Amino acid sequence: MEKVKARALLEQPLRASSYNGYALAEKPPQALPGRSSADAPRCPKAAASSFESWREERTRSEEDNEMNLPGLAAAYSTILRALGEDPERQGLLKTPWRAATAMQFFTKGYQETITDVLNDAIFDEDHDEMVIVKDIDMFSMCEHHLVPFVGKVHIGYLPNKQVLGLSKLARIVEIYSRRLQVQERLTKQIAIAITEALQPAGVGVVVEATHMCMVMRGVQKMNSKTVTSTMLGVFREDPKTREEFLTLIRS
Repeated sequence: MEKVKARALLEQPLRASSYNGYALAEKPPQALPGRSSADAPRCPKAAASSFESWREERTRSEEDNEMNLPGLAAAYSTILRALGEDPERQGLLKTPWRAATAMQFFTKGYQETITDVLNDAIFDEDHDEMVIVKDIDMFSMCEHHLVPFVGKVHIGYLPNKQVLGLSKLARIVEIYSRRLQVQERLTKQIAIAITEALQPAGVGVVVEATHMCMVMRGVQKMNSKTVTSTMLGVFREDPKTREEFLTLIRS
């Protein structure tokens, strides 16, 4: 009886909700403008998860920033007082405002969507060799401690009759990294966004980062580095393709 109940729960459709700044849709992704529904992105089975809805809705706008800035600054004043500081002393008079605007900038990815940068940058091209952009600078905020983690992102994909403007790969990294994140999710979000946008034969993403929550607090290991990877399509299925990608990003 318990197994029947569990199966019934699993078969219920997912409800629309929010996941790190974008909606989890009940319906499959729609085609990009200028592409037929037959060309709608198809993500590999390995990527079929709650990350399917890469065409997220904005959860914050410029107007929201202006409206929420006073409240955010007031919250920083409260934090300063709770730390035993005096927000009215000369050195801290403008600190709550500065900190509030800085935090809005650190999380500006919530104001942007992938479709904003990809619609005019996908080109038909008969190229079927690996494309790699490596050493993309990345700055993000750990959602557990609200301190930074910084590092490099390496992206490779095997085109399937379409290529993406190279700078757009860096823009995708910027959109997802400028949110409250964990490195594991950030890596997968980047890979799946590229997969769903281009429908390539495969995508590989490697992120190397230093986390201030491990450097400035806790275990305080100054030289520690975290490496995460997501391999989709032939990058996951074919060891030679995966090895070529990993060799090239190390060179």
